[in-house]
Amino acid sequence: MTTHAPVRVLLVDDHDMVRRGLATFLAVFDDLDLVGEARTGAEALRLCAAVQPDVVLMDLMMPDLDGPSATQEIRRRWPRTQVIALTSFPEPELLQRVLQAGAISYLLKNVSADALHAAIVAAHAGRSTLAPEAAQALIQLTAQPAAPGADLTRREREVLALMVEGLSNTAIADRLTVSPSTIKSHVSSILTKLGAASRAEAVALAVRYHLTD
Repeated sequence: MTTHAPVRVLLVDDHDMVRRGLATFLAVFDDLDLVGEARTGAEALRLCAAVQPDVVLMDLMMPDLDGPSATQEIRRRWPRTQVIALTSFPEPELLQRVLQAGAISYLLKNVSADALHAAIVAAHAGRSTLAPEAAQALIQLTAQPAAPGADLTRREREVLALMVEGLSNTAIADRLTVSPSTIKSHVSSILTKLGAASRAEAVALAVRYHLTD
């Protein structure tokens, strides 16, 4: 008879009571082994390096390094470690971010012990689990057209704000202490992302959709 080693689980949540409750859930199951608890994303990375968990239960809203960012780093460094996102509310933007970062599953914190156990075992086997509310949020997110400028980077928004002020590429480069060629590249990217044919049209879109507020 072949016996399988317990699935090694790491808990990551900045709320002590939540971690305590989850730890109580996990203790019920003999095929799960709680190997560590972290209060922050940075601590989660340190523990992953030390204990090499099979599955990480990841909170999304944390002060120093949020769940999506920690998930992305864990998946980059330890691709065999699966991450299950756990949150109180199925916010579409957070859902999209953490799934893009590499989380295999997304559950709400009101999940039952049996459902959490099943999701952990499934994640370890490479199978996804989505809370019904999360699946609905994802459907709504993909059904809505992205607003103009939604994919602009922070630097591109800074450049666009200076364009709205009427600054030239050279003046923007001086203001941001970069080369004019760098600004030219940013402006080109901004026009492409906004679908604007000219600098003036990009400025008009920025004002209309409050892209630099």
